[in-house]
Amino acid sequence: MTTLLERPATARPAPRRSAGRNRDRGIIVLAVPSLVWYLIFTLGPLLAMFVIAFTDWRGLNVPAHFNGLTNVRKLLADDRVATALGNTTVLMVVSLPVIMVGSFMLGYFLNLKLPGHRILRVIMFIPALISLSSLGMLFVAVLGPEGLINGALDQFGLHSLVTTWLADPTWALPSLIGVTIWSGLGFTSILFAARLSAIDEEIYAAAELDGANHWRKMWSIAWPICREYFGVLTMLQYLWNLFGSAGLVLLLTKGGPDQATSTLSWLVYRFSFMADQIGYSQTIGLLLFVFGIFGLVIIRSVFRARY
Repeated sequence: MTTLLERPATARPAPRRSAGRNRDRGIIVLAVPSLVWYLIFTLGPLLAMFVIAFTDWRGLNVPAHFNGLTNVRKLLADDRVATALGNTTVLMVVSLPVIMVGSFMLGYFLNLKLPGHRILRVIMFIPALISLSSLGMLFVAVLGPEGLINGALDQFGLHSLVTTWLADPTWALPSLIGVTIWSGLGFTSILFAARLSAIDEEIYAAAELDGANHWRKMWSIAWPICREYFGVLTMLQYLWNLFGSAGLVLLLTKGGPDQATSTLSWLVYRFSFMADQIGYSQTIGLLLFVFGIFGLVIIRSVFRARY
């Protein structure tokens, strides 16, 4: 007769739900300060802009009065806003593709690690280290009547091309676009170089065995790999140029000559701090906000973004 020995039943470990809940609570507690900061200092001013846009507010020491759609009707009939909208569109359409495509190509070039590439990285990072006021003074010296460009044209005997670049209605906006491209090209190319450095060199080596040159490797290998990263940087550069153009306009041209370099962000600054029309400036700010959302939607659709 065989005796069946019953093994003692081993107790199963209880699910560690309590530990998981405590961890989740800890994450929530750590996220609360950031959430409160975001609600107060990001969503708060955004909501305030929507409220102020429908008021007649002449200054910080003057009470605001609700005026309905008066500011909207004024905006629709204001030729200055139409001119600024056109200038903003031209600035974005010209500068953004040049910055992004040029930065991508420069980033690929830096990633080749040719002799002197470290020094070149430092040189290209310099625009990011210059303050906006210093950048304005630099290009006043370059584009002024006695500046570097006019001096070079005189040296080469091209006196007919000498002009006041920032005061010429024909060349003021192209000059502003050139400064925007210069200031955004180097830093963005460093970001692309950092992303492209993560690509395995064996992929490039295999492409070289198939006879691919640098141009083919750039657009057939590097571009598909960092396509989404390209889209993210495009959105960031778009927002920076859209909202940051007021600083360059203030330092270089003050919107002139004859509104030739006036942009939407410049008008927001001008009516807020120079004309004491804060309510109307925020109405223009709403138009700028819509312009920004519209541009982001286009960029996302172009790159088929999943973020």
